[in-house]
Amino acid sequence: MRERKILIKSILGISLFVVALLVSNLIIFSADTTEYVVITQFGNPVRVILEPGIKFKLPDPIQAIHRFDNRLQVYEAGQLELLTKDKKSVIINHYGTWRIEDPVSYMKAVKDKSGAEARLSDIFSSSLGVALGQYNLDELINVNPDKVRFDNMMEEIVGKCKERAKGYGIEVVNVKIRTLNFPEKNKLSVFRRMKAEREQMARKYRSEGSEEAAKIRSTAQKEQKTIISGAYQEAQRVKGKGDAEAIKIYAEAFQKDPQFYEFIRTLEAYEKFIDEKTTVILPGDSELLKYLEKIKPDQASK
Repeated sequence: MRERKILIKSILGISLFVVALLVSNLIIFSADTTEYVVITQFGNPVRVILEPGIKFKLPDPIQAIHRFDNRLQVYEAGQLELLTKDKKSVIINHYGTWRIEDPVSYMKAVKDKSGAEARLSDIFSSSLGVALGQYNLDELINVNPDKVRFDNMMEEIVGKCKERAKGYGIEVVNVKIRTLNFPEKNKLSVFRRMKAEREQMARKYRSEGSEEAAKIRSTAQKEQKTIISGAYQEAQRVKGKGDAEAIKIYAEAFQKDPQFYEFIRTLEAYEKFIDEKTTVILPGDSELLKYLEKIKPDQASK
């Protein structure tokens, strides 16, 4: 009898433990750092848990738990074919990053990640289409960086996407264009236009270079003439000064001994036009011969 009572008590204890465990699982739960938790009561949100830890709720079906990832998400949107303001067709491969901002609005509007990406696809594509329709192709792709307004366009797109996504409880962090390409049928014409633009820029640079070279040559020639003119004037001044000094020396020498000076000048004249191959025929009364006549034959032979 006693053993039977012990067995009954054991069964009751185990049963109470199981019931307690089941009840605790119904009212106790944990919230992770990577998630937001929304508690609904009969389908209506009554509490939002943003911080991790052990939490309590009423058991199902009174209250239910809905978990949402609070980390940054990447949505690979894929390719779109859109038109620019000047009616050029372009193919854009883009993606966006986002996170849940308002868990309750998110749960009511999109329910889950698939619903969120469906809404983001519409938001991204329409925002890109509107923005591209306000810019010409040469404002997005150009060899001249001053004409490119691509960054301005992307700022506008991100701003519009942020504003529209708020209604779904979503924060759009960024939108990026991975590639901007052209349909195969348009590539050839685009490449030709780009080539023509580059050739035009090359001609411009060559023209500017030729003009600058002409200016440099003109300036150099002007400086050359100025330098040569100054050098010539200086040479004439020095030469004139030297001639004046020579005349002064000649005059002083002539005044000291006119006959000796005349003799020296005559010898210098001989040296100028007479050498071993020179034959001179002069009249007998020539001034040049008066000193030669005074030289004796034996001295002449020497």
